[in-house]
Amino acid sequence: MILSQLSNYLRTHRRASLRDMAIGFDTTPEALRDMLAVLERKGRVRRLPSGTPCGGCSKCATADIELYEWTEAGS
Repeated sequence: MILSQLSNYLRTHRRASLRDMAIGFDTTPEALRDMLAVLERKGRVRRLPSGTPCGGCSKCATADIELYEWTEAGS
């Protein structure tokens, strides 16, 4: 997987959990964190604070969910 694929995913979905992205891209959360850190430094994504609800099924403890959100202006 390359950064552009991850960027496109987040641009399309606007917000996603690390776990869901790891499953969807068939990779480890650790590998994704490294790529997400690059996108964070570029100002394209941000990690949401712990406890932020994902807006999904509400079955997970919100403290356990690591969420990222697309933030690049003009996209």
